[in-house]
Amino acid sequence: METLVWVVHVITAVVLIGLVLIQHGKGADMGAAFGTGSAGSLFGSSGSANFLSRSTAIAATVFFITSLSLTYIYAHPAQQLGVMDKVTPASAQTVPVAPAINPADDSKSREIPK
Repeated sequence: METLVWVVHVITAVVLIGLVLIQHGKGADMGAAFGTGSAGSLFGSSGSANFLSRSTAIAATVFFITSLSLTYIYAHPAQQLGVMDKVTPASAQTVPVAPAINPADDSKSREIPK
């Protein structure tokens, strides 16, 4: 899932860069008004602004969504169990314990020999 989001993110970034570079600035309209011929483009004189603007807006929205998705993915990592996570530690295992010796019952065995 993470790899798919990364691929879409990178492709969208490249498309967004291309769309921004293809668009002409607002100063280009002044040249068209005085007859330099820059208004004749592949999409027509007014159609290019609408098509390229909408395409740029869509690409920017997809880029924004993938950015937020990647942020969420890295902020909340999935809890994956490894091999050692399935093993119970030695401290958690129950070990039988020998009963304690009562010193009142066996007082002579505890004396230090002289």
